[in-house]
Amino acid sequence: MRHLLRPAPLYLLLTYAALSAIPFFPMLLGTRLERPWQVLGIEAVAWVAVWALFKRPAWFHWLLIPAFLALPTELYLFSFYGQSISTHHLGIIAETSPKEALEFLGNTVWLMLAVMAAVIAWWVTSFRAARRARELDWDDGSRRLSLGLLAIGAALWAYGHEFGVAPRAAATTAAVKASASAAKAAPGAAGTGWKWAPLPHWAALPLDFGAFAQSWPFGITARGVDFYKEHKHLAELGQRNSDFRFGARQGAPDAQPEIVVMVIGESSRFDRWSLNGYARETNPLLGKETNLVTLPDVITSVSATRLSVPVIVSRKPATQSLKDGFAEKSFLTAYKEAGFKTWWLSNQISFGEFDTPVSVFAREADVIQFLNLGGFTNNSNFDEILFDPLRRAIADPAPKKLIVLHSLGSHWNYSQRYPKQFDRWQPSLFGIDKPVYSNPALKAQLNNSYDSSILYTDWFLASVIGQLKGSQQRSAMLYVSDHGQTLYDNSCKQAFHGHNTQYEFHVPALVWYSDQYQGRYPAKVEQLRRHGKARLATENMFHTLLDLADIRYAGERLEWSFVNPGFKEHKRYVDSYGWSDYDNATFKGDCREVIDKGTPLKRDK
Repeated sequence: MRHLLRPAPLYLLLTYAALSAIPFFPMLLGTRLERPWQVLGIEAVAWVAVWALFKRPAWFHWLLIPAFLALPTELYLFSFYGQSISTHHLGIIAETSPKEALEFLGNTVWLMLAVMAAVIAWWVTSFRAARRARELDWDDGSRRLSLGLLAIGAALWAYGHEFGVAPRAAATTAAVKASASAAKAAPGAAGTGWKWAPLPHWAALPLDFGAFAQSWPFGITARGVDFYKEHKHLAELGQRNSDFRFGARQGAPDAQPEIVVMVIGESSRFDRWSLNGYARETNPLLGKETNLVTLPDVITSVSATRLSVPVIVSRKPATQSLKDGFAEKSFLTAYKEAGFKTWWLSNQISFGEFDTPVSVFAREADVIQFLNLGGFTNNSNFDEILFDPLRRAIADPAPKKLIVLHSLGSHWNYSQRYPKQFDRWQPSLFGIDKPVYSNPALKAQLNNSYDSSILYTDWFLASVIGQLKGSQQRSAMLYVSDHGQTLYDNSCKQAFHGHNTQYEFHVPALVWYSDQYQGRYPAKVEQLRRHGKARLATENMFHTLLDLADIRYAGERLEWSFVNPGFKEHKRYVDSYGWSDYDNATFKGDCREVIDKGTPLKRDK
């Protein structure tokens, strides 16, 4: 053991120990690490596997380059957002230009560069130590034994991955069914076509992909694999409409600057806005706007962001919203064809199982910025982070602009969507550690914080309007929420969304326009005010947004634009026990569950 205390091997072993300690860094910040022993065990096995395969540290030290280079980002995300690098973060890194990164990081960039320089120096010096530390070569019989055990472990894992793992003997019937279902759905299951018995439960290795991805330094490869899969899936979805064109143009273009802003809200429900009659004054600023028209009867077809947003931004029919992908592009492409420069500025997530369908459309924009590094945690950004990119977009020299703002709005946890000064109604969720929305005991706190999030949305939208006013340009803004929320209403025992209730389908929406816009398009403003109280759906938003800028294209449906004299109401379907006719439905109980009086259309997934 004395030879291990020599400078080169000691420095190398301390380097590897420090790298392995990275997942435990959050504990220094007071954050509890999930599955610490499992992560530690996986790291130990990973080191043994790599050392046994390559024999010498100098021969595998190159594999650690990604972990070294990712280290500054990992520490930055831990320190400021309480997050480790995820698929979403890798997506942001891949799609963010150096200029955007510098604007986002500000003065922090110098600290990041200094850390990166130190990390590079660390890798170089540790590599030199690895070349000198021949004492750490593994060439005795234990190496062959370890390789044999690793081969057995790999074979067991591959067998379980292919044929599933049998449940414990004492498992309940429900657990057996769940295990069988999981095995059936496992990636690569039945890849050979053979039908062999599942792996006995006692032979299953205590390996978990999530825990391996959480480990360091080799876990970064698992995150890279996840990103590759999501990126490939996104590319496959985008390929479906890659050749699609609207052939769009402005009806009567002029040389005057013009700005159209589309704000996509999140989890906001209609009846919590004082603009719509709510007793609490949740819209004190928007209520003072003169050129603002509320749309009191808008419904969304489905209460999930990844499914509802595609219906808002494209011509995807409501009854196809459960299908993955769409053969057409969004209004972003139509605006681009008509000569507009386009932006997608988002405080949402870019990559992940629930976000990729939205990202497909976002990638059509000329400028794409996903600014939420903290996910949906208490370290996520408030929606005001979109103000600086919005300001730069408005100041851009392009005369015609479309700017999409995808806000975080009232996404759970509600108290984490606004700063403390907006925490108006008490008691609130502020100060409650990890509240659970399924806990009815938190009904008062949950509702109060939800209303405060609407108050913050009011300020956010009023500030967007303020920037548009300040530009002194022809401008219009359309806001609509993707879906609403159920909030233990009266005796209702449900909260959150996904419950088929009127509270989740009926969403707030509004249009604001500048005096310059009204001067240019007086007929559109007249039709807006005429049809504002009509029965509308998120399906109307695509057609109306293009009509707002007088953009014409083949196959247009002006009867679905509520700023057009040809507007007509259409049948509105919602995802409730099939596709239910919202306007031919009853609302059951205090949860106001939507029940079609007739026979709902069959879902087509």
